[in-house]
Amino acid sequence: MRKTAFILPAIVGVGVVALLSVFIVDERESALVLQFSKIIDVKEDPGLSFKIPFIQQVVRYDDRILSRDIEPLEVTPLDDRRLVVDAFARYRIVDVRRFREAVGDGGIPFAESRLDSILRSRTREVLGSVSSNDILSSDRAALMLRIRNAAITEAKELGIEVVDVRLKRTDLPSQNLDATFARMRAEREREAADEIARGNEAAQRVRAQADRTQVELVSDARRQAEITRGEADAKSNAIFNEAFGADAEFFEFYRSLDAYRVALQGSNSSIVMSPDSDFFTYFNNSGGPVVATPQASGAAPDAADAGSVQTGDTQTDDAAAAAE
Repeated sequence: MRKTAFILPAIVGVGVVALLSVFIVDERESALVLQFSKIIDVKEDPGLSFKIPFIQQVVRYDDRILSRDIEPLEVTPLDDRRLVVDAFARYRIVDVRRFREAVGDGGIPFAESRLDSILRSRTREVLGSVSSNDILSSDRAALMLRIRNAAITEAKELGIEVVDVRLKRTDLPSQNLDATFARMRAEREREAADEIARGNEAAQRVRAQADRTQVELVSDARRQAEITRGEADAKSNAIFNEAFGADAEFFEFYRSLDAYRVALQGSNSSIVMSPDSDFFTYFNNSGGPVVATPQASGAAPDAADAGSVQTGDTQTDDAAAAAE
């Protein structure tokens, strides 16, 4: 019974010591065996490992690629156009011994703060050597590679390998946005004014061409009309000449009746002219030629000299009957 009382605690103690002496290294991490804060061994291969319990301790570090966002920083390119750059980096711990010696008990947070300062300084250095157009263009891939290569050397002192550096955003400072937008608006307004001016110029050319075409068409139409009118007048004169040649006296009589019809319209027409005018050569009634009606006493001298002839529908009808 006494032996059992001693053996059982001894077994339990051996088991506890054995458990404290064994640790497992995962394939996603590396481990350091420390003894009084001094590095005794480095465990990078996954599997089962041993240590001295209560004297040695194990510190584990992630062996995977880690990401680190850099706080936005303001850079000044060569053209003095300030920009706010937001970037991030990917890194991994490649030398856990050097990493431990560099950061001590601070671990990954302390290493990331130092990595931030390295990346910020190298980002300012690289982006400050080019213009803002280069930063905003497709050349930014080459700039990111330059930042990464510049940070690799300093990061090696921490036992860190910088795998990649990327620029997420590149913006203007808030105090410069209004001025930039105003300049962009002015440029767009100038381009719009140029487009409007070119459009007005094109419209003026089209309008002038249309006016010219209109004038040409109207002129050609008038020319054709004058030609047609001249040909018609020539035919009309030929007809009149033929008729006049056939019977000259009847032709004169017909033309006089046509003139009477035009001049003596209405029920009471008056014409003031000389009594011996040829206008009334054929304007006779059955009793003889028309006698001029004397003017009333006291009429104006020029009216009395000219004479007044008053006719009515009866005389017109008689002249028409005589013509028939």
